[in-house]
Amino acid sequence: MSGHLWLRTADREHVPDTTGAPPLTPRPLSAHRRLRGPYTFGGGLARAIVPSALEAVPDLVRLHEVAVLSMAPELREHVGATKETLTSLAVPKERTRFYSRLRTLRLAHAMTELVRDTVAAGGERRTLVVRDVESADPTDAELLSVLLRRVDPELVTILVCSSGPMPADGPLAEAIGEFAAPVDVPAAEPGPMPHDTAEARARAYVEAECLHGDARLREAYDALSAAERAELHAARLAALEAAGESTLRLGAIPFHAERVGHDEGVKALRIALDHCIDMGFYDATVDYGERGRVFVNADNDPENWWAFTTKMTTSLAALARPKEAEALYDDARATSHRVAVHQQAAYATAMLFTRHHEPEDRDHRRAKGWINQAIAFASLLPNDADRAFNSAFYRNGLALIELHLGEPAKALELVDEGLRLLDATLSEDEHKLHRSVLRYNRAQVLAGLGQVAEALADYDAVIDVDPNYPEYHFDRAALLRRLGRDEEALADYDDAIRLSPPFPEAYFNRSVVRAALGDVDGSLADLTETLALEPHNVDACVNRAELLMEAGRFVEAAVDVDTGLEADETRAELHVLRGHLNAEEDTATARAAYDRALELAPDLLGALTARAELAYGEGDLTAALADLDKAAEAHPDDPAVLFNRAVVLLDLGFGERALADLETAAREAPDDPDVREKLDELLGAGVTR
Repeated sequence: MSGHLWLRTADREHVPDTTGAPPLTPRPLSAHRRLRGPYTFGGGLARAIVPSALEAVPDLVRLHEVAVLSMAPELREHVGATKETLTSLAVPKERTRFYSRLRTLRLAHAMTELVRDTVAAGGERRTLVVRDVESADPTDAELLSVLLRRVDPELVTILVCSSGPMPADGPLAEAIGEFAAPVDVPAAEPGPMPHDTAEARARAYVEAECLHGDARLREAYDALSAAERAELHAARLAALEAAGESTLRLGAIPFHAERVGHDEGVKALRIALDHCIDMGFYDATVDYGERGRVFVNADNDPENWWAFTTKMTTSLAALARPKEAEALYDDARATSHRVAVHQQAAYATAMLFTRHHEPEDRDHRRAKGWINQAIAFASLLPNDADRAFNSAFYRNGLALIELHLGEPAKALELVDEGLRLLDATLSEDEHKLHRSVLRYNRAQVLAGLGQVAEALADYDAVIDVDPNYPEYHFDRAALLRRLGRDEEALADYDDAIRLSPPFPEAYFNRSVVRAALGDVDGSLADLTETLALEPHNVDACVNRAELLMEAGRFVEAAVDVDTGLEADETRAELHVLRGHLNAEEDTATARAAYDRALELAPDLLGALTARAELAYGEGDLTAALADLDKAAEAHPDDPAVLFNRAVVLLDLGFGERALADLETAAREAPDDPDVREKLDELLGAGVTR
């Protein structure tokens, strides 16, 4: 049987062998988030394959170390962390940067490539069995969706198994619908009564994290008193903590701790909350925050109440759920008298209104009011270092608002002021992360103001202090491109790709630089990787189709054109390419494609010149001239347009106008032999203006 499979079973314990290929992991992996929270499946997969991969393909593991250690931090003793950044190393009180919610998608692609390439290196087809996918954390659902799409089932056949209702939408539901064939698995016959006593059955149920599918175990558990159940959960909690595996603290440990008592639950949930927000696992952070707020409130435990609340709101904003975040901040303001709560809520609310709300709900003036309130609170702090840091931090937020209000000079002044304040008040080693963030922000503002040399100096400075942060290299590369320093830009894109789990923008931008440097094969490879990461990236479809056509690979180019148009029918460039593909054998289809392109973009040079060439080839000189006139109007100094129009004008008998076009073309392209030859021909024939 070929293809990935979706096994729908009534019994989570029963997974039949349906492929015949040896398993990739010693036993089926569970994706149930109750076990280890985010990346329950991804971490299990890493722990299963990385030890042997380190022996067989160590460079491959090192390439993807960020994903491996993000999903399975227990492997740190085997996989050295060589790509640490100021963000990953910052102590909690100095953590001012949070990862993009897209980071988990990058991690998913990295793990997918590690699995694919490790198995390919082994040369033997494998089967990967994943249970409980209906209860997966969004991180695992995302990882599974990428695996299903990107891994050839002839290399690794994936069996996703569910024993309960699946979410109706989301990336995993879409991937299963497209890439996995459904198979209904009949329930297995019940086995003999497990364990000798009801107490043993209840204990077994708890030791299976209350997930065992045998109803007889659940019945024994339900028959216990609340105190007896709490005792079993306490024993299980102690055993899990003794195991010393950090990812258990994201799933099973808080699950049992909540059922032991208030103090145990709060402690366990706080540990999970702090870890997940630092790692960018935002759905889980929201979950832990909600569960934590059941135990605490602003009166009985204000510190933990605010931690559960504000880390929820930060995560909700990152997940594009700003209205829920705003409601929580409003509730916090109505609930708490603590100055720190009102100060932090004021700043965060400002960011909601200037950055996170949908465009129609943003209000930069309102945001400015909130940020000024935060700045006012910060100015009253008694400790010099705290006052300096908070003032600089909030002024950085005000700088963003000023940018949104169209005041980049004010933004620059605010960032400069923040840096001066930190330098004057703090020691050199304090708040290194936020200082680098301020310089990075200043580089972006300077670049926007056209102060390119100053911007480049700031990029150089932040890379000196935080060399493993990939976005710094990515952004500096774009600036170097603006300066025409393509070789240096290429080196920065290389570094961004080496340091980060895969993301399409890096490969796409590097493809542009490689094409400019004449490396067509390298550019094509990067565009192929871009489309592997983001199959409907229309810009990549356009660029790869163009390069494939130049290489004479027309069938492949046509596939990219079709893919791009399926994603965005309004992209005029794709209609032009479709016209080019049909120009020799089907002029009617080609003309229709050029017509559609010009409906979408009336001044598009490629469409105008291509349609003119088509008309010229059919002898319709008037139509050809009309399109070239329009092209020349939009691009008056384009030598190719002027040369082509001169040819048409000569055929129509307008020698003087042709001469004028050729003279202009010769000035713009003095080394073009065709222009020079045609101009000499006219001058030799005595044509004058």
